Amino acid sequence: MESFCYIYPKGTYGGTFMDDFWPTLGVEEEYLVVDPHTRAASACPPEEFFKTCKDALGDCVTPEFLQCQIEVATPICQNVSDARESLTNMRGTINRIAEKFDLRLMAASTHPFTSWREQKPTKAERYHKMDQDLKGAIRRMLICGTHVHVGILDSGLRIDIMNQMRYFLPHMLALSTSSPFWEGDIMGMKSYRLAVFDGMPRTGIPEAMASMGEYERLVGVLTGAGVIEDASKIWWDIRPSVRFPTLESRVADMCTRLEDTLAIVALYQCLTRMLVDLKQRNIKWRNYPALLIAENRWIAQRHGVKGELIDFSKGKCIPFKELNEELIGFLMQHAQALGCEKELLHTRTIAERGSSADRQLEVYARETAQGVSKDEALKRVVDHLIDETMYGI
Repeated sequence: MESFCYIYPKGTYGGTFMDDFWPTLGVEEEYLVVDPHTRAASACPPEEFFKTCKDALGDCVTPEFLQCQIEVATPICQNVSDARESLTNMRGTINRIAEKFDLRLMAASTHPFTSWREQKPTKAERYHKMDQDLKGAIRRMLICGTHVHVGILDSGLRIDIMNQMRYFLPHMLALSTSSPFWEGDIMGMKSYRLAVFDGMPRTGIPEAMASMGEYERLVGVLTGAGVIEDASKIWWDIRPSVRFPTLESRVADMCTRLEDTLAIVALYQCLTRMLVDLKQRNIKWRNYPALLIAENRWIAQRHGVKGELIDFSKGKCIPFKELNEELIGFLMQHAQALGCEKELLHTRTIAERGSSADRQLEVYARETAQGVSKDEALKRVVDHLIDETMYGI
């Protein structure tokens, strides 16, 4: 694992860095709505379904670009326990409502066999404009992700932590992978979602920014030229939130089990606290070029927790399990301070057991080995995902 380096000039920021680290959380999850009879994503769920979800959860639930998707966002959470309570309630509520409409909820970043060509966009001016602007790039977005916000009040500190946090994005991706299938085929990647999403503009690993001012100037060039309305159309794997004083991680796949989502949330919050704590002591995690971090992102996308990642300080690939153990060692004191030791330690379980992508492939391999047809095996993967989405809830 990378060693710490680079000393901050004293007095770069006024006050105490921990005062600017507002350790609150917000989590967004995107789900697919599935027909339990065909197991396909439901192209046109009844409008009453979304209305009923909205009546039950208010502004915490919103539609997505495709009608077969639904998104939830927690209120501001003080800790991971709050996030657990909120997400448990929202998954359970939407699933109960879905069952009333003879539908099911499925948490995964891609559907095992449904084609994007069969799906219809949500009827709203915002989505119509996106369709006109992005055409085929957005029409393929039959994908779901997990976004995590951590509060950082000082905008300059937010950019500085973003620069350093880029290093850890492949680690979060590996733990979350849940998209090994696309339109009925095994794609040879644990996160095919990113292969689809990278067809959109302004995605991937951002370059390091010297300051919030530099970031705002970059955004200003794009908005001034009229190619985007605001920074919400910048879809990097990590970005300063447009609406909130938070740093938003967007790299993770949609975790099938809630416990896996909470492990990603805990990891991200602990990493943020660690980096802020280092800054208090005039120490900084080294910033690497986006090219190198993107290579680790690709390796994580390809192999997930079963593979390796490059340790840039050693100049060689290290098994993910070993890197994750080092991370746990670095972060445990911060997990104890934040009250999320259990959730952080669950990353070890994921590394040993495998992510959702690994379990989906295991189900498919087991069923086909028993002589089940490809189409039927894919349906059983969907059944597995529906069950796993409500595991422990």
